[in-house]
Amino acid sequence: MDLGIRGKKAIVCASSKGLGRGCAMALAEAGCDLVVNGRDAKTLAATAAQIRDRFGVTVTEVPGDVSKPEIQKALLAACPQPDILVNNNGGPPFRKFADLTREQILAGVTNNMIAPIELIQAVLVGMAERGFGRIVNITSLSVYMPIPGLDVSSGARAGLTSFLAGVARTVADKNVTINNLLPGKLDTERLRGANRAGHQMTEDEKKMLADIPAKRLGTPEEFGQICAFFCSVHAGYLTGQNIPVDGGSYVSAF
Repeated sequence: MDLGIRGKKAIVCASSKGLGRGCAMALAEAGCDLVVNGRDAKTLAATAAQIRDRFGVTVTEVPGDVSKPEIQKALLAACPQPDILVNNNGGPPFRKFADLTREQILAGVTNNMIAPIELIQAVLVGMAERGFGRIVNITSLSVYMPIPGLDVSSGARAGLTSFLAGVARTVADKNVTINNLLPGKLDTERLRGANRAGHQMTEDEKKMLADIPAKRLGTPEEFGQICAFFCSVHAGYLTGQNIPVDGGSYVSAF
């Protein structure tokens, strides 16, 4: 399918590896020029080079932590008029609720709620004026199915979801959409091993797969293709939605 976004400009945050990389690859395949981002400059450069070589699109690298204002400014300087924004950032590590400090809670909220909101604020008016915009936020299935020990991540991402639910409706008539993708268990560095070729699965890994209706982990590549569709011209009538990408793990008829 032609997604109709060839030549569009996209900012993809935290895209040097994992789900962000999958999204950047899929958008490049659709013909978008990219600004990519990651905390490790060497990893980011390798990803950018691979995208250029494979798809022939323009790729600009902005290394750094996207939650920091100076990195956000650098992203926007590299792409002042983005057509597409994919918000992504690593989540806080597992911590027992009783052990959480104020600083850790604030850091998680900054990374996973405030930073995406700030970037959306910076691009939304321009998208509306130009009559096209696609914003996709990579949140987590924990928004629907909280995981003890990941309370900061669940809370921050749920806050982002509620915050943007009303915002999405204010620009729908300008052909600007805001949607959220909720990854479940996908084969990234945070969740390695269970479906790797030649890997001898542990009992815990076998149980994890057994609990997923699809009986496998998702891949960053297929996640990226879903993201690219939400950024396409075909998805203009779909906004303010939360889409689990989880192999059927979230059980709900509605």
